[in-house]
Amino acid sequence: MSMIKNKQSRSTAPVFRQFISFVIVAVFILQHLLIFSPITARAAISTNIVISQIYGGGGNSGSVYKNDFIELFNLGSTPQSLSGWSVQYASATGTTWAVTTLTNVTLQPGQYYLVQEAAGTGGTTNLPSPDATGTITMSGTAGKVALVSNTAALTGTITTGTGAGIVDFIGYGTTTTSFEGTAPAPAPSNTIGDLRVGNGCTDTDSNKTD
Repeated sequence: MSMIKNKQSRSTAPVFRQFISFVIVAVFILQHLLIFSPITARAAISTNIVISQIYGGGGNSGSVYKNDFIELFNLGSTPQSLSGWSVQYASATGTTWAVTTLTNVTLQPGQYYLVQEAAGTGGTTNLPSPDATGTITMSGTAGKVALVSNTAALTGTITTGTGAGIVDFIGYGTTTTSFEGTAPAPAPSNTIGDLRVGNGCTDTDSNKTD
């Protein structure tokens, strides 16, 4: 699983981080093949920060990377503090949310922020040095990920994909019960993650499209 992405670090010097090279092609193919759940979601709070990439296949059979991860991106033109924020995960049909608290940093325009999650028993390669570390075990095929402007665990199915401080929301895979827009993001796999198009710059509040 070869991943390529330019990352401007939280310093002034650019850092180059490797991510999935063929994921964009796979995402577009999957978008036309998947049959989606009928539950829809309204747009989350509009800010500069979006969930740019999710990967739940870390450490699974056939994976290269040892850990699951969630990546954030500042697509705006102004800095945004992540102090007191969190990323949260629930299974495709679950109502219990696991929380990873983000570090006290200000993400500059064009910068990425990598959150390393749980490791599996497989994989051969460590992720690049993460900006935050959690212990969430994510599904490689279907689930729900929320970026939240507080650290209180969400409750329930969050079928609208909004409220309770939710900044951005991605439901992925055919069985997920919540997503932004009319359909979820395509199902990833042990070797392919879901990557927001435009290297994270596209946000139309539609998980299927973005």
